[in-house]
Amino acid sequence: MTTPSISETISLTLAEPFGNFSEILSRWAGAQPDKPALLDETTALTWGELHDRVERLAARMVETGLSRGQSVAILGLSTVNYALVFLAAVRAGGVAAPLTTSASREQLVGMAKDSGARHLFIDAGKAAELGADFLPDLDHVALEEIDTWMAPEGTTAPAFEPEPGDPFNIIYSSGTTGIPKGIVHSHQMRWRQFGSTALSYLASGLEVKSLASTPLYSNTTMVAFLPPLIAGGTVRVMGKFDCGRWLAHAAADRTTITMLVPVQYQRLMDFGGFDDHDLSALTLKYCTSAPFPAVLKREVLDRMPGGLVEIYSMTEGGVVCLLAAHEFPDKLHTVGRPAPGSELKVLDDEDNPVPAGTPGNLIGLSQTMMSGYQNQPGKTREGYWTDPETGINWQRMGDIGRVDEDGFVELVGRAKDMIISGGFNIYPSDLEAELEREEDVLEAAVVGIESKQWGETPVGFVVVSDSARGTDEILASVNARLGKTQRLSALHAKDEMPRSHIGKLLKTELREEAERLA
Repeated sequence: MTTPSISETISLTLAEPFGNFSEILSRWAGAQPDKPALLDETTALTWGELHDRVERLAARMVETGLSRGQSVAILGLSTVNYALVFLAAVRAGGVAAPLTTSASREQLVGMAKDSGARHLFIDAGKAAELGADFLPDLDHVALEEIDTWMAPEGTTAPAFEPEPGDPFNIIYSSGTTGIPKGIVHSHQMRWRQFGSTALSYLASGLEVKSLASTPLYSNTTMVAFLPPLIAGGTVRVMGKFDCGRWLAHAAADRTTITMLVPVQYQRLMDFGGFDDHDLSALTLKYCTSAPFPAVLKREVLDRMPGGLVEIYSMTEGGVVCLLAAHEFPDKLHTVGRPAPGSELKVLDDEDNPVPAGTPGNLIGLSQTMMSGYQNQPGKTREGYWTDPETGINWQRMGDIGRVDEDGFVELVGRAKDMIISGGFNIYPSDLEAELEREEDVLEAAVVGIESKQWGETPVGFVVVSDSARGTDEILASVNARLGKTQRLSALHAKDEMPRSHIGKLLKTELREEAERLA
């Protein structure tokens, strides 16, 4: 009788309704200790080294007071050490809580306190920027010095068997001027989400070599980080995206899988040396987080090898739509169809179903729903639509869309005029509130306009008092309080805002004006 291979035995495990990712990583390390596992610009770890460091970090976390279900805050650029801390937090029975590097100091303090973390792993750049008095009540560990902080060589962490409802990570939402909401994902949710992806890689026989070039604090990046490791592959992480370095890594590593947001695809397509690099190993490219123009999808299909899959969903969950663009070239204007296990409804503003083909509010349900917002049950409920017949909670997707005769979903607008810049959500109402904090601003409105660099960028309009400062001075004052991804690119003064006959602000007119002025 033939002994099953490690891939076959792990595939059987991944096919189970629930399991332990850390245990799977340990099995891969035992089977292939010398295979490359994690790389960045300066460090390369084998699977044996990965396993040793994760165990020693997890053991030290527990030794220094980490309790089951407690968060571990991580702040800095994506590196091998950052990835190790993320994995170790989960292995120790804690919760990985990566913090957004572009957030303001006030937001970072709020996120760390909201997470309930006692440990803060921080890189030298952020530590220097934030100062010695940043979060003094937390145990600070320099990411560059984890080799000397972790437990001695050969130490293993206490056993931890997750329950399905145990929290796995907290991802903090981007683009809000207040304290971002912490989106909690359970072990069960991540098992359903990433276990099935890893299983598909193993079933295909694909040699998994992933290039993750978006930040590890973003849910987007998890697709290029966790499933490739769960499938026993190799992952390279990049601290900052750069077209030249990305292309050099993809060619040299023979990258087979990657995740990029639309702005990154656009920059690659515009890069002068793009065609000089051998990307023939690319098998599967993902895209998510922001609107992906059909013309850009077409160019990516024409110029980059391998399949292209667009993912439409939310960090909170809801429907998951997939568009295999290489299989449906006539549907590039859509975000695909609901994936297996996902359901979609289209409702009007009174929450009634609309006729087929009619635009409406998208409401989604899937097996990969968040557990809720950390410490904010009221906000969690606000995002739900409850089916009056079944009592089941569906997630409001925040988008306006319609479903065509083939079941493909076309997005036609966004509820509340949300702006997506560089893959991050920006809420105009938050920026308007910040503008109206300025004493000489009587009224404010913010719209998003197209940006080749960022996908979209926010532009503000204000009605000001007679004694007002200039718009440049107001803009500088407001942007100083905002996170880097939220800052207004321009600010214009108006005598009065355009309104409809019933007094509704006409943002369409403002958007057109902003585009003309740009």
